[in-house]
Amino acid sequence: MKEITISPVTRIEGHAGVRIYLNDQGQVDSAHFQVVELRGFEKFLIGASIGEAPRITPRICGICPSAHHLAAAKATDQIFGVEPPATGKKLRELLSIGQFIHSHALHFFMLAAPDFILGHDAPAETRNVIGLARHSPDLAKKAIAVRKFGQRLTEAVGGKPIHPSNALPGGMSTALTEGKRAELATMANEALGIAREGWDLARGLLDGVDMEFGAVTTGFLGMANNGVYSTYEGPAMMLGPDGGQLGSFSGQDYTNFIEEYSEDWSYLKFARFKGGDYYRVGPLARLNIVQKMGTEHADAALAEYRERFGTVTQATLAYNLARYIEFIASCERAVQLLSDPGITGSDIRTPVGAVVNRRGVGIIEAPRGTLIHDYSVDENGIIERCNLIVATCQNNYGMDRGVEDMARRVVENGALTDGAANRIEMIIRAYDPCISCATHAIGRMPLKIECVRRT
Repeated sequence: MKEITISPVTRIEGHAGVRIYLNDQGQVDSAHFQVVELRGFEKFLIGASIGEAPRITPRICGICPSAHHLAAAKATDQIFGVEPPATGKKLRELLSIGQFIHSHALHFFMLAAPDFILGHDAPAETRNVIGLARHSPDLAKKAIAVRKFGQRLTEAVGGKPIHPSNALPGGMSTALTEGKRAELATMANEALGIAREGWDLARGLLDGVDMEFGAVTTGFLGMANNGVYSTYEGPAMMLGPDGGQLGSFSGQDYTNFIEEYSEDWSYLKFARFKGGDYYRVGPLARLNIVQKMGTEHADAALAEYRERFGTVTQATLAYNLARYIEFIASCERAVQLLSDPGITGSDIRTPVGAVVNRRGVGIIEAPRGTLIHDYSVDENGIIERCNLIVATCQNNYGMDRGVEDMARRVVENGALTDGAANRIEMIIRAYDPCISCATHAIGRMPLKIECVRRT
């Protein structure tokens, strides 16, 4: 048995592994994306008050806490039978946008860009954010500035830059002051300027890249509001592999359309459409689904993107460019909301009383894809059952099959070079997986790639 280990694999959120099995000729027999960490939040939420869910679930992850915060809050709205007022909804959307800006800026500029700007075969010691900062210091400074805005926006609306707490059943707990709105509006316009300027770089990053790398054919799932890109409201739309519409859902009916399952090589759950079709979520899926982004500059970028890739694309590496278009749209939408006089209104919460419904399902778009929070409670609002379906689980099939496709391309005579290993990582990295969200890890578990020769 031959074993090749790469540890650590960098520039993903969390820890996972890739296991490649070789036949006697040193060729790839099979390969899998593997996660063997503990998933615990669904269990220890049981027994807690449903009103605590929006405050507990942001602790799942420090990268995308706002998505869990808002999905849980939307579920509690249903359980208490309330609808947040217009200003409360706008603040929730603004909180979601803040997370998209800082998360997408982090991934695009700091995690993905080194592969394309410095080269996927560049030495590992320079193929990272430090190497990128040395190579393109102005770019690194702008990336930090725009990510700072995302964090400041999250802090102002959510109460804290990490693990926000202001969303609660019926709306929000704290209004946005006029002074803070004006400050954020200035930052939003600066961020939009950076995003627009960066499009010239982003549009060319995939030039000369083989878009068949990590090939996988799936359906897609993502939220749209009357065909317009949305992160907070609208039904989750389902597309088949050919781009045909398969249906939509918006709440408890999701169980009629998707199902979870497991495989023996990973603790990380998988998801698929009922009927057996596999699907993916996230930026690639959302851009395949929407008719338009709904903002000027993002719509122009989407037109260029579709001229190159078509209305529906299966190309895994296109996730990187789709993510940047969402980044532009998020900056534009932040400018719009922060220019809206109603954003500082005081009517931000509908009062809640007793439990009205024993089950609530909150669905929202997280930066990495569709997020579902499903809670069942007793008559006193104590959680009896909890199920969380996160984007990384829904992309698990795509990552798993993409890893095998790339392994077959780059493993030669049982050997895996550093550059070849990084190409495998690039497929995983394109999805921007959040292993913490998907598994809720305990302890330190380094990601490694192993090649194993079967005897």
